[in-house]
Amino acid sequence: MVTVTAPAGQKIILTGVSWETYQRLLADHQESSGTRFSYNEGTLGIMVMSARHEEPNRTLAALVEVLVEEFGLDLRRLGSTTFQRPDLVKGFEPDSAFYICPALVVRDRPVDPATDPPPDLIIEVDVTSPSLNRFPIFAAFGVPEVWRYDGSRVAIYWLESGHYVEADSSPALAPLTGEMATRFLEESSRVSHGKWLRRVREWARQQRRVQP
Repeated sequence: MVTVTAPAGQKIILTGVSWETYQRLLADHQESSGTRFSYNEGTLGIMVMSARHEEPNRTLAALVEVLVEEFGLDLRRLGSTTFQRPDLVKGFEPDSAFYICPALVVRDRPVDPATDPPPDLIIEVDVTSPSLNRFPIFAAFGVPEVWRYDGSRVAIYWLESGHYVEADSSPALAPLTGEMATRFLEESSRVSHGKWLRRVREWARQQRRVQP
């Protein structure tokens, strides 16, 4: 059994790692929710979770869930489910992943990355460095939207012609902008959770009223 031991918040990048070694690490850490792996054609990224990482991740995930409910959309939460494709020689464990548009297509059965559509939205929290650039991995899987929080702001990216470009607003949850997502994230540390949820709901309902 291969065990990864590192301080919380630590990121490790290894090169020259075989697909078989990556598979063994995944198998040996199946029950560990505190370690996440990313693999891109021989380069392995290992992240040991910390509160500094998980708090914004959980808050942004809660934002997604509230907006989906208020906008009358469907949702399937995949959390940090492992996505891997040997044909691409790539794999990743997102901070949070959601099916929003095709949620019913893959409900109540395991997701097969080789045949099912990719998640509609992934949350990426990257507040320490160095780290493996996971955007090429997400792009290879065809993930259409990524929210990335770098410790100071939330940026929303849209997949366009195989590359991510920053978008004015969330394609899946318009009219939410990166600026508004950042504001909600900052507010979550200043007010109670219940008050924060009410503010998000109030904002979402205002947006519904102004939509044509």
